[in-house]
Amino acid sequence: MVLHSVLSVLSSHDVEVAETLIGVLNFLLIFVAARTLAELLVRLHLPTIVGELLAGVLIGASGLHLLVPPSAHVQLNEGLVSLISALASIPPEAVPDLYYETFPSLQAVATLGLYALLFLTGLESELEELVAVGVQAFTVAMAGVVLPFALGTFGLMALFQVELIPAIFAGASMTATSIGITASVFGELGYLKTREGQIVIGAAVLDDILGIVILAVVVALATGGSLEIAPIVKLVAAATVFVVLAIALSRTAAPAFDWVIDRLKAPGAVVVASFVILVFCCFVATAIGLEAALGAFAAGLILSSSKNNRAIQQSVLPIVTLFATIFFVLVGAGMDLSVINPLDPASRSALVVAGFLLVVAIVGKIAAGWAFWIDKPTNRLVVGLGMMPRGEVGLIFLGLGTSAGLLSPSLEAAVLLMVIGTTFLAPLLLRLVLRDKPPGGGNVIPDDVAANPVGLV
Repeated sequence: MVLHSVLSVLSSHDVEVAETLIGVLNFLLIFVAARTLAELLVRLHLPTIVGELLAGVLIGASGLHLLVPPSAHVQLNEGLVSLISALASIPPEAVPDLYYETFPSLQAVATLGLYALLFLTGLESELEELVAVGVQAFTVAMAGVVLPFALGTFGLMALFQVELIPAIFAGASMTATSIGITASVFGELGYLKTREGQIVIGAAVLDDILGIVILAVVVALATGGSLEIAPIVKLVAAATVFVVLAIALSRTAAPAFDWVIDRLKAPGAVVVASFVILVFCCFVATAIGLEAALGAFAAGLILSSSKNNRAIQQSVLPIVTLFATIFFVLVGAGMDLSVINPLDPASRSALVVAGFLLVVAIVGKIAAGWAFWIDKPTNRLVVGLGMMPRGEVGLIFLGLGTSAGLLSPSLEAAVLLMVIGTTFLAPLLLRLVLRDKPPGGGNVIPDDVAANPVGLV
């Protein structure tokens, strides 16, 4: 109502100028902050993704409030409001409403970056190796889902007297693995095409599928709907068929794609045709009830056998470098670290529960690294650490729980801290574990030792 009353006295030109200024300033803040911290962390031999997440924290809801997602529920920086108000000649009270109205456009660009990153991850996946470690990836995924879910749910109920539904929801929030963050870290460390990297990527994809199923179950429980087996079985079957079909199409569709590319003459044919496949796979995944992110990864798998694979990677990499940076900065910007203030009595109970969830989240995923059998030398700690970050997936669960009113303030804060902790610790611990090893540590897939990383450097 406030927005409409204020905008009614403004000209469309003033509104357009304000929206343009907001959009440009957001991009400027994101890239300057992200690249500054990325350059710093490169010199400290740390993955640049940590710098991008820290950049989001610095300018986001926990820091300067210059980049504030609507879900953060904090006030926009007054200096930024005054600047936009003065430049666009609009009342200061109109700026926040315009800011939050235009924010979905920024989130859409960030989502494109995530999809491009997952597409590139699929392109760089050695399909033969991914299939070869399929059993191990499945075992790791199952252990990485069951252990945190069971320990988290029953631990909250037994130790903290949390009710069943909130406990299940918090436990479910620890099941998924952020394939975007994991892929970026492994790519940056030159570990994506190792045996460990392929196991983790495969397990992360399966985690995403299992996470979708768990999310469907939790939503059914939370909304009081009947928990029917048939829709769940249908969802699992759809996800299984989708992934298997993508692997099968890499043998047949990639040659057809190459045939089309060979006959296209207009500039940019490779990247445009590739994105057509990407968008189509995202559409199909969404249409059958799966996550579009899974479709993006599947699109990369389909084209991984293309003879134009290297050209596609070179075309997509600049898009990833730009837009995935926005995605990771927004993940950091949405984190509100004020909930960990030990001086605030209201935060202490959240800190205790958060400590419990963080330990369970870490131990559960690391233990999954020992939950498979293989007759080849494999760094199981790397597998476990690669499964650790919850990232945007955990934030999606948290957002759903908050909107549904399922979580108490302390439990909501605890889940947020678990997501923050695993998201930041995983890249740091992986770098620590791998710092004295060459890329792959001797487990690199022979066909492509010097793989082009997915890193955002």
